This record gives sequence, C-alpha cells and structure tokens, in this order.
Amino acid sequence: MSFYYKYKDAFLIFFSVIIYFVFAYFLERTAFNKLLILWVLLFGCFYLLIKSKQISFKTLVVIAVIFRLIFLFATPNLSQDFYRFIWDGRMILEGFNPYISLPQTFIREGLHPIAEASTLYEGMGTLNGSNYTNYPPLNQLCFLIAAILSSKSIFGAILVLRIIIILAEIGILFFAKKLLVKLQIPIKNVFWYALNPFIIIEMTGNLHFEPVMLFFLIFGMYKLYQQKWILAAILIACSIAVKLIPLLFLPLFFQWFVKPKVILKEVKPSLSSKNKTNIKKEKWTLNDIGISKLITFYGIVFLINILLFLPFYSPELITNYSNSVGLWFKTFEFNASFYYLFREIGYLFRGYNEIAIIGKITPILTIIFLLMVTFFRKNTPLKQLFTAMLFVLCFYYFTTTTLHPWYLATPLILSIFTKYRFPVVWSLVIILSYQAYANSPWQENLWFVFIEYLVVFLYLIYEIKDTKNQNRII
Repeated sequence: MSFYYKYKDAFLIFFSVIIYFVFAYFLERTAFNKLLILWVLLFGCFYLLIKSKQISFKTLVVIAVIFRLIFLFATPNLSQDFYRFIWDGRMILEGFNPYISLPQTFIREGLHPIAEASTLYEGMGTLNGSNYTNYPPLNQLCFLIAAILSSKSIFGAILVLRIIIILAEIGILFFAKKLLVKLQIPIKNVFWYALNPFIIIEMTGNLHFEPVMLFFLIFGMYKLYQQKWILAAILIACSIAVKLIPLLFLPLFFQWFVKPKVILKEVKPSLSSKNKTNIKKEKWTLNDIGISKLITFYGIVFLINILLFLPFYSPELITNYSNSVGLWFKTFEFNASFYYLFREIGYLFRGYNEIAIIGKITPILTIIFLLMVTFFRKNTPLKQLFTAMLFVLCFYYFTTTTLHPWYLATPLILSIFTKYRFPVVWSLVIILSYQAYANSPWQENLWFVFIEYLVVFLYLIYEIKDTKNQNRII
C-alpha cells in the first residue's frame, strides 16, 4: 500500500495519458459504451489529481498542457463542426463573404471555390452546409488564420486551429489564477476547469472555440476588478465577437457602475424600548457619473462589434445571420431539459410539436429572469457578479431547445469563482447526450437525457440548500 500511495499520482497521470491517447486517435462517437467507460475513468483520475495534496500548482499546469498536446495531431472524432470552420476561413481568404453564401449552393452547382471543397462539405454534413454561418467576426478571424497558414491541407488547418485554442486555454489559466488570488479564492479552483476531461476533449480535442471567447471574458473581468472598465469593455466586446453568449451578461454589469448607497433609517421604538434604533438599507443612486460610465461601457461593447461586422456587411447579412441564430430557438432540438417537458405538453393538448411557439416563449422567460437578477439581487462585489452570471446562464440552458455539450464550458469557468460545483457534475453526466450518435440515423433516447438532468438538478438543489444553511446568498 505504501508503494501505491507513493506513486499514486504518477499512475493517475500515466493512466490518463493512455486514455486521452485512445480518445484522440482510436475512438469513434458511435461507440457509446466504450466512450462512456473511458469518460468515467478519466473523471475518476481527474478528481483524484485535483484532491491530491502532493502535486504543486505548477505541476498541475504542466499536466494540463501535456494532456492537451496529446490531441495536437488528431482529427476530431466527436464533432464535425471543424469542417465548417475551415470552409469559412478559406472562403474569406478567396474573397467570399461566408455570411451570404451557402456551401450547399456551390457544391450543387459543381463549383469548388476553395481547396478540398467536396471533402469539407461532406465532412460538415448536409444540415451544416445548408445553413448560413453563425460564427461572429473574431471567430472567423481564427478560421482565416488557419486558411492563411494552411489553405490546401485540412490536417494543417486543424493543427493551426488547435494551437489557437491551446494558447487561449493557457491565457485562461493565467488570468483566472490572478483573479482567484485577488478574490481570495483557492487558486486550485482553476483546475476544475483546466484539468476537466470534458474541457480537454471538447475544446482542444473537438476544436470548439469557447476557450477563445472565455479568454477574453476572464481577461475582461480581471480588468473590471482593477477598475479599468474601458479596457474591460473592449475585452468583453471581443468575447462577444467570438461567441454571442456573453451578450446575456451585459445587464448584470448595471450594479457595477450604479452603486447602491447605504442609508440609515430610524425605526420607532417598540413599547418595550424607549430608544430609537437605526437600520441600514441600500438605495440605488442614479448619479450622473455612474450612468455615463455605464452608457459608455455598453457603447464601447456594441460599437466594437458593429465595426467588426462591417467588413462583412451586405443587405442580406442581418437577415441571414438572424435566421441562422434563430434556428437554435425555433428548429433545432438536442439535449434539452424543461423544453422537452413543454414539448410533451404541447403534444398532449395540440397533437404536434410546438417548438415554434415554445422557442419564442423561453427566451422571454430568460429575459424576465435576467432582469430580476439584475435589479432585485445584489451583484457586487465580483464574487456575487460571477454567481449571478452563472445562474442566469444556467437558467437559459435549462430552458433552451438545444444544449450541445461544449456549451458547458462557460458555466464551468464561472463556477470556479463561486461556491457552486454543479457545473462540474454536469460536465461529467453531459456525456450521456452522446448516446444519440450511437444510433443510425441519429436519435436521442430521452431516458439518458432524463438521467443527465436528474443528477444535475439533484446536486444543484443540494448545493442551494447547503448554501442557505450556511447563510450565504445565492
């Protein structure tokens, strides 16, 4: 046993390397049983490494980087989105606007505007190739860099895209650690994100660009903490220009600029007391300085995004882009929670799928919840703001029609600055959503979806109750 404890961490690292290597080069997403076993084993190793008291912070950083480098020369095997990334980048390089052109149109007309066009179209799939791109401008810039450096080799483009993501992950580690130090939170928390197998496989392995978005977001939050709010606005704007999801957080910055003022209010003495007492109350003060900073902050964010979209402007841009984004609310369905309940109710009373109606209602519910959190909950200091961001985003994810696994990267990074770990549990059970790909054709088994969300909600309820018992504010 002493031998085991002495070399336990080395064994965990070695075992993880072997499993990641299998994931990278020998696994297909249709092999769900094998995928599930390897996933659970990786999470076991991950948890034990996090809890180890013998491994230093620097060593864990090196391990996190090594695990990512295992995927460096692998072709993503759990996602096909990267084919569209390469397509968009090469189209821009050739002078085409990806927001107003469809891959399907070129292929059907027998045109090959870029190298390996047929291979890329076949790889991305008919569904992806028949819709306009919904990737914002800075994301397109990453695709363009890959096209510039490798315009004729898919493997070379994959390598470039992966290096960009790994560099972004290193940047997240750097600024997240600095922010954790400032907030007096254990710096080891960062490894709930950085060493998480879900993050390593879905981001570095499958080439999803959430890390680039999160790099700008965490960097921006660090600058916001330093009161450098103009630079923070620029960085958060860049985050939105990679992935649109940080748009959801913008109202939550209201209290950061419009500070509550503590006032003393006299309370009349009771019959048993002769002395008046004072109680503290908070009241919003809409001072000119705070409002002007808030407006400027929002102005910078929106102006930068408008400027970044300008090179792609055409009369069809707004229509095509809004229609493409709208598909996630009105057409696509995957791994949803409450939406599937609403859908079944629709079938029961109307006899058909009500996604067109439900898809319009659920964003309204998210907006209402967002406004409630913005104005009726204390969102300062920064720890409270991170908690608000976490719960607003998860409310949206709990009601959305489509939740792809890689979406969880954002709540996972937000959670390391809070008391909550349910996103870590979610990152474990999200693998159940991949059961849909084991079927041909693609088909979800809703029992797997039910188990996934049952585990998540039970743990979330446990954490909320535990938080209340310790007199903390959600």
